[in-house]
Amino acid sequence: MDDSRRIVAVEEVPSDGTLLFTVRSGFDKEEAILTRLDDGSVVAFKNYCQHWTDVRLDKGSGALVRNDEIVCQKHGATFERDTGYCNFGPCEGAVLDALEVAVEGDAVYLADEEYEFEHLGPSGEHDLSTGSRIDFTGS
Repeated sequence: MDDSRRIVAVEEVPSDGTLLFTVRSGFDKEEAILTRLDDGSVVAFKNYCQHWTDVRLDKGSGALVRNDEIVCQKHGATFERDTGYCNFGPCEGAVLDALEVAVEGDAVYLADEEYEFEHLGPSGEHDLSTGSRIDFTGS
């Protein structure tokens, strides 16, 4: 696999959380998360809840993972860590958008041809505050 597609060493991918990274498709950047499963394999999903796609699962310090599920801290929705399937919450039945990754040797590579690996961490294009959907301006 090409070194430009290398994301991180496998040992750096948490099995009890997520690792945030940024990909690019043309001029558009998107955030994604990696998590390591119990069998040592690694999966990647786009970093947003299926209920409200502007809500990030990992705000930069790892998404909450509980009982082998990724938890949306905004809605309480839970997604199976291996498949991204939502088994509880307002988007129950939806599935996180997956990105194809491959483990070769001791590293994780972006195998999804639609994207290029940009860098570890947030895209820088999101407001990192918790925010609210309540508008107090009267408009």
